[in-house]
Amino acid sequence: MTPIDSVMRRAPVIPVLVIEDPSQARATAEALVAGGLPVLEVALRTPGALDVIGEMAKVDGALVGAGTVLNPDQLARAVDAGAGFIVSPGITEPLACAAATANIPFLGGVSSATDIMRGLDLGLSHFKFFPAQAAGGVPALKALTGPFGRVSFCPTGGVTLTNLADWLALPQVLCVGGTWLAPAGVAPQTIRANAEQAVAAARAAGWSPA
Repeated sequence: MTPIDSVMRRAPVIPVLVIEDPSQARATAEALVAGGLPVLEVALRTPGALDVIGEMAKVDGALVGAGTVLNPDQLARAVDAGAGFIVSPGITEPLACAAATANIPFLGGVSSATDIMRGLDLGLSHFKFFPAQAAGGVPALKALTGPFGRVSFCPTGGVTLTNLADWLALPQVLCVGGTWLAPAGVAPQTIRANAEQAVAAARAAGWSPA
């Protein structure tokens, strides 16, 4: 397995987390890990996101990555903060090369055949399909898997508890990303329940850990 393949196979859902207050980070991460979702993506959309990564990285069992990474500078700062993998909404050559140089698992975003071909040219084989629903949903990704039979995906954007089974039913989908698990203001016990519900739905759909 490649490093990013191992990350993607570790849990059926990667929670995408937008957290304003770093003091909430550890409790959120602990709830998600306890609920069966140890792979966490912290979106770099708030001023305290790097501090959130640092706090979450202290939680036993958590593998914390940085999302919404747009350039090599953000990647470097995320790695310094403790990120164990990098997720981007797209793919550029400078960002892909920076990830390779840093030797950190990288999941770049694609929404078309052209995007995938660009990623393949850069040596990538695992992609974030984003924005999943807006880019055509399950039918669109199913069509793309025809000419690109040797690549793997993590659909993100519009994925929910009610449709995650449809995505996971595609053989080349290793996991999905979702924002519904830990919305702002939700208590840790609710976050844990959301995670447990997601894992149960994934297992019912046939997902099993690598």
